[in-house]
Amino acid sequence: MRLFPIVIAAIFGIFSLLLPSTAAEKLIPMEDFFRNPEKCGFQLSPDGTRILYRASWNRRLNIFVQKVDEEEAIRVTSAAERDILACFWAGNDRIVYLQDSGGDENYRLYAVNADGSEARDLTPFENVRVTIVDPLEEQDDEMLVGMNRRDPRIHDVYRLSLSSGALALVEENPGDIAEWGTDHDGKLRVAIRSDGVNTSLLYRDAEGLPFRTLLTTNFRESVYPFFFTFDNKKLYVASNLGRNTSAIYIFDPMTAKNEKLLFEHPEVDVEHLLFSRKRKTLTGAAFITDRFQYHFFDEERAALQRELESRLPGYEVTVVSSSKDEDKVLLHAGSDRTRGAYYFFDRRTEAFRKLADPTPWLPEERMAHMKPISYVARDGLTINGYLTIPTGSDGKNLPVVIHPHGGPWARDFWGFDNEVQFLADRGLAVLQMNFRGSTGYGRAFWEAGFKQWGRAMQDDISDGVKWLVDQGIADPKRVGIYGGSYGGYAVLAGLAFTPELYACGVDYVGVSNIFTLLETIPPYWELGREMMYEQIGHPEKERELLKAASPVFHADNIRAPLFVAQGANDPRVKKAESDQIVEALRKRGVDVEYMVKENEGHGFLNEENRFDFYRAMERFFSRHLGSLAE
Repeated sequence: MRLFPIVIAAIFGIFSLLLPSTAAEKLIPMEDFFRNPEKCGFQLSPDGTRILYRASWNRRLNIFVQKVDEEEAIRVTSAAERDILACFWAGNDRIVYLQDSGGDENYRLYAVNADGSEARDLTPFENVRVTIVDPLEEQDDEMLVGMNRRDPRIHDVYRLSLSSGALALVEENPGDIAEWGTDHDGKLRVAIRSDGVNTSLLYRDAEGLPFRTLLTTNFRESVYPFFFTFDNKKLYVASNLGRNTSAIYIFDPMTAKNEKLLFEHPEVDVEHLLFSRKRKTLTGAAFITDRFQYHFFDEERAALQRELESRLPGYEVTVVSSSKDEDKVLLHAGSDRTRGAYYFFDRRTEAFRKLADPTPWLPEERMAHMKPISYVARDGLTINGYLTIPTGSDGKNLPVVIHPHGGPWARDFWGFDNEVQFLADRGLAVLQMNFRGSTGYGRAFWEAGFKQWGRAMQDDISDGVKWLVDQGIADPKRVGIYGGSYGGYAVLAGLAFTPELYACGVDYVGVSNIFTLLETIPPYWELGREMMYEQIGHPEKERELLKAASPVFHADNIRAPLFVAQGANDPRVKKAESDQIVEALRKRGVDVEYMVKENEGHGFLNEENRFDFYRAMERFFSRHLGSLAE
C-alpha cells in the first residue's frame, strides 16, 4: 500500500551565486521541465500495423493513433478536464482507457474505436473504482474488470463486453479478497485473501469451482503469483518464504510448495518476470540494484536485447510493446540525463527508426549525472541512494535539497527525474535516499522500518544530511527538504524533530497527523488496515508512539519556513492533514505558504496547476536558500 504511487510532483530551487553571471539568462524555463510530454506511452496494435500514443491537446494528454508506415496521426479522444493516464489496445480496432475526475481515483473505463468513433463510458457509475483484472488479449470484445460497486471496500469481478457494455458477474468477493488472477485462457483461478495481517493464496482447478486455500503466511512473507505456467497447471511466483530477498520460483498448487528456484539475487528482491506469449516460454527476470538489470533464460530474447543495445549504446533500453507475432517491437531508450526516445524495430526486416522524443526541448548535454551512493546510518545500517550534482559544479559547499521518496513502501531508482534535473539546472544538489522501510532490498531492510515513522526512518534521512556535510558537499546553512506523500511527512518530521538541519521545507500532500491518516484511509484499503497498524502503529494500543511521531503535535518545534501544497480531492492523504499543520503554525506566526487546488487529488495532474506549484516553489526556494535569481 503506497501513499504516493505516481511521481507527478517536482521542486524548484535557485541558487545563482554558483553560476556564471550570465547563467540566469541561460536557465532552462521552468515550464520546459514540467509541461506535458510531446508524445509518450507508445504501444503497438496486436497486428503491428498501428501505434497509439498520448500527446497534449488543449493542455491535456489525449490518445492519438497512427499507422506504422505513416507520420500523420489522428486524435481519438477529447479529454478536456483530466489527462488520460492509462490506455491500451483491445484488439486491432479498439482502445480502452481509464480516467478519474478531479483526482478522486474513482477510475472509470472508457472505450473508443481506433478511428475516433463510438467513444463511450463503459462503467458509468458514481463513486465506483474500476480495476483491470485481465485485458483478455486473445478476446477482442471482452475483458475482466474489478468494481467496488456493491461494497466500496472490495472488488467483485465482472466480464465486460466492450461493444455493448454488458456486465456479467464472474465472482462475488466474499469480503476478504485483495487480488484476483487468471490463467492463460482468461479463467479466474487464483486469489489472494487478506485478513489485514495474514495473507492466503487461493486456487481452483477450473472457473466455477470453489477456491481452496493453498497456504497462509503473515504479510511479512509472501508467495506472489505472476502468472500460470503455459500448461495452466503451476504458477510462476516471487517468494521470500524462508529467505530475506524475494526470488523467482515455480510453485506447485498440488503440493502448495515452491518447487523449483529459477533465479535469485543475493542483495535485492527479484520481482519482475518476462515471457513470450507467442512461444509460450519464460524469457527473463528483471531487478534493480543501483540500476535496472536483466537476467535472461531465453537466448532469443537475450539476442534481441543485445541487438537493441548495440544500436543505442550508453542508454537503458526497454521493450515496451510488441505485435502479437512478436516480429515488431517498440522500445524506449533513456538514461539519467534524458527522458529518452521511442523507437520502432522490425525484427524480420531489421527496419529501425526513431518515433519520438517525449521532451525534445530538454538538451541532454545540459542535464546532470545521477550518481549511485551509499552511506552508513548511525546504527550501522547501509543506506543506498542517489546524488545529483549540478553540471559544471566542483561539488563543494553547495545548497542542497534532501528529497525522500513517497510510499514509504517504495524506492527511488536511477533514471531521468525532471524535478531533480530542474533543481540541478538551478545550481542545487539533490540527495535521494532509500531509507529503511524502502522496498526492493529484502525483508529485513523493509521490516527495519516498521513503527519507525519519525524515528529510525527519519534518522536515516538526517544521517544523509550529515554525510553530505561531512563530505564537504553541502553547505550546512543551506539545506532544504522536499517530499510528497510520505516524503511530505518526512519534511514535516524533519522540520519538527531536527529543526537545526533545515533552512526550509516543502510538504506536498504530506501526512501531519497519523491518527487522522488512519481514520480516513480510502475504503478500498480497508483490507490492509491491520497490516498498516503493524507497519505504522496502532492508534489505540500505541497511542503515545503515534503521537510522538505525528508532526502536528510538535509544531511548536518548527521554526523554518514551510510551503504546503494539497489537492482538495485527495483520497489518500486528506486535505485535513495539510489544514492541521498550517493552522498550528500560523497560530504561532510561522511563515507558511499554503496552496490548495480544488480540482486535484494526490498530486497535481493538470498542467496549469503544476506550473502554479513550481512557480510558487521557485519564489519560496529563492527566498530561503539565498538565491539572487529572484
